[in-house]
Amino acid sequence: MSSPTLPLVSIILPCRNESGRIKECLDSILRQELTEADLEIIIADGVSTDGTREYLQQVAAQSSSVRVLNNPGRIVSTGLNAALREARGQVIIRMDAHTIYAPDYVKQCLQVLRETGADNVGGPMRTTAVSYKERAIRAVFHSPFAVGGARSHDPDYEGYVDTVIYGCWHKSLFDRVGDFDEDLVRNQDDEHNLRILRSGGKVYQSPRIRSWYHVRDSFTALFRQYMQYGYWKVLVIRNHRLPASIRHLVPAAFVGSLALLLMLGWFWQPALWSALILTGVYLATVLAASVITASRNEWELLPVLPVAFCCFHLGYGYGFLRGILDFLVLHKAPAAKFVQLTRKRQPVSSEAP
Repeated sequence: MSSPTLPLVSIILPCRNESGRIKECLDSILRQELTEADLEIIIADGVSTDGTREYLQQVAAQSSSVRVLNNPGRIVSTGLNAALREARGQVIIRMDAHTIYAPDYVKQCLQVLRETGADNVGGPMRTTAVSYKERAIRAVFHSPFAVGGARSHDPDYEGYVDTVIYGCWHKSLFDRVGDFDEDLVRNQDDEHNLRILRSGGKVYQSPRIRSWYHVRDSFTALFRQYMQYGYWKVLVIRNHRLPASIRHLVPAAFVGSLALLLMLGWFWQPALWSALILTGVYLATVLAASVITASRNEWELLPVLPVAFCCFHLGYGYGFLRGILDFLVLHKAPAAKFVQLTRKRQPVSSEAP
């Protein structure tokens, strides 16, 4: 129950089938060190079938600050909007179930929002990993070569950016720029930040805002995750009629060029040789990036780092090209593989400090 003398902050959290992560996520939220505001925690459950909903109902029965809503749309954007409609706070903080939050996360969000005057503030993407594959994916996740220099993957970057993970806003902002786009299964945060910037607003990233996101646990899941990112980015670009940045185009250009050269190679041998040269240059670059990444993390990860890099690049590139085909050429509805979850249930385990 909120105090009549303190402002109210609304945490909105969409989730679906997160039984492996939701407990430690909620524990970290309920442990927030906050004296200047009260919290309400609104969780939009997307029809979970793995026990997540039952656990949430137990927590809500024990804590008056926690409310659980239905999210029949089952995707992040519909869950966020359902929670937004119920939020009573003057400030909204968006969280995710597969992330752990520092005890001062909310406090720092409020301070950075106040100090910068930005319309949205957030922290960089710090990560946790346990298994061998997860540690390899985590190492590549923070490599500029894997993500095209995206600042959100740099845990030390502070300053104005084009997007941040999650976010903290004054609720009045949503009256100005609108809610989250429910057509988007992925990239809804990026698209919403784009609307903020186009309305003349500012987005700020601060490493003082700390959280730890748990990376995917398999290369197949990683490939599918970045395939979906590339796919839905095309819809954002189409809807806003803006050119893609170079970091979005390079993976698609590589995958498209390689596929075209291989097809031409059936009839024209020079095209096949060009495909082999292009592949060789790419693999040599990936190997060099893998050596650098291993030297900065763990040398024992070196054998699988090239696989992780390829999942980032080829997954995103293929997804972007498929998005061009479906959204711009065929004008068709997305296939199921671009909508369904890419994360399996995972056992609870954390490396967050």
